[in-house]
Amino acid sequence: MYKTKNLVITVLVSIFSVNFVLANTEEKTEDNTLPLDEIRTFTEVFAKVKSDYVEGIDDRKLIENAIRGMLEGLDPHSAYLDKSSYKELQEGTSGEFGGLGIEVGMEDGYVKVISPIDGTPAAESGIKAGDLIIRLDEKSIRGMSLNDAVDLMRGKPGTDIVLSIIRKDEEKPIDITITRAIITAQSVRSEILEPGFGYARISSFQTHTAEDLRKALEKLKEENENSLSGLILDLRNNPGGILNAAVGVSDLFLDNGLIVYTEGRIQDSKLSFNAKPSDVLRDAPIIVLVNGGSASASEIVAGALQDHERAIIMGERTFGKGSVQTILPMNDSAALKLTTARYFTPSGRSIQASGIEPDIIIENILVNSQESYDARRIKESDLSGHLDNGNKDDSETDKTSSEKPVKKKKDKKPSLAESDYQLYEALNVLKGLAIQMKKIG
Repeated sequence: MYKTKNLVITVLVSIFSVNFVLANTEEKTEDNTLPLDEIRTFTEVFAKVKSDYVEGIDDRKLIENAIRGMLEGLDPHSAYLDKSSYKELQEGTSGEFGGLGIEVGMEDGYVKVISPIDGTPAAESGIKAGDLIIRLDEKSIRGMSLNDAVDLMRGKPGTDIVLSIIRKDEEKPIDITITRAIITAQSVRSEILEPGFGYARISSFQTHTAEDLRKALEKLKEENENSLSGLILDLRNNPGGILNAAVGVSDLFLDNGLIVYTEGRIQDSKLSFNAKPSDVLRDAPIIVLVNGGSASASEIVAGALQDHERAIIMGERTFGKGSVQTILPMNDSAALKLTTARYFTPSGRSIQASGIEPDIIIENILVNSQESYDARRIKESDLSGHLDNGNKDDSETDKTSSEKPVKKKKDKKPSLAESDYQLYEALNVLKGLAIQMKKIG
């Protein structure tokens, strides 16, 4: 035991000594004396665990657990990444990784779903942003670290896992069975909603997201005589990703000015990013859709476009993750994911724990069609003996339409209002903006 205590003291003193020197180079005004009493307490606990715990514990595992606890006690986003976790993080930023397809964090001892990723098993099985995961295959999450919970959710593609979740407005926990798969996340998806009006969905911010969005917008313009009357940028349930990707996406729509800046204790964490000339949409109106699952990099984009009055933000208040995590590679292919700064919008707003407030708030309500309601209301042309309007073609059309009953189509596709009410309202606002801009030239 004595040798173990001396070894731990020597290692910890060496670590703290290095930190002491580094800290002194950055902040000479702070008290950087070594916390010797706390180190002594730690070594005593370490020695007791080694000698008295019911099972023998490897020294390496104890030290790693201590490091994990130190980082997890800082904030929900700092973490120690062992070799496998670090590799998974690198795979995630490149766009392909194994698992269920959920961005998660910790809240009150449970795993909270920040956002399911589009097109993944989690999204297709009905997992929603805000769900609290309390059990994994009947194993309680309580007391489990976030890394351990993530490890349980990962596994061989094709195997099932049961997630027990607590959801707002549900009286009791819900069990959802999800089949694991190799996740290949396509970060950008686009389509034409109506002639002239484009839609682009970003599910996460990866290395090539800005360039992928540029190509998607060029394709949309080609389909509409090389121009767009307006664009809806959908960032709902986008958990974030790479900071540079968010800067690149914002830069596509701005000609100049500050996009975002960060502030932290060390000099390397004090950064600012500015837009370069060339707005790919040439001032065409933009609506940005956000909700409670829009976090981090999504909030950078929404905040920048809102502050520059380049877009109208619609939907629900965003998640509120305004901190920057730096990946610091360590020995043995491990790494630290450490919160090193807060980011601020161009006007100086910190989004941390407050989020982006939309310009127009729209709740994600469900609109149901009423089959019994006769949408074909009586018009002037339906009245017996109505006057013609003087246009022969129109008169024939009106007569024909009034005489022929409207046949209901089988398997009618749900309208946009029914399938996505927030998107439906955003499109209406976008069309109104386009009309107004056309009037004022």
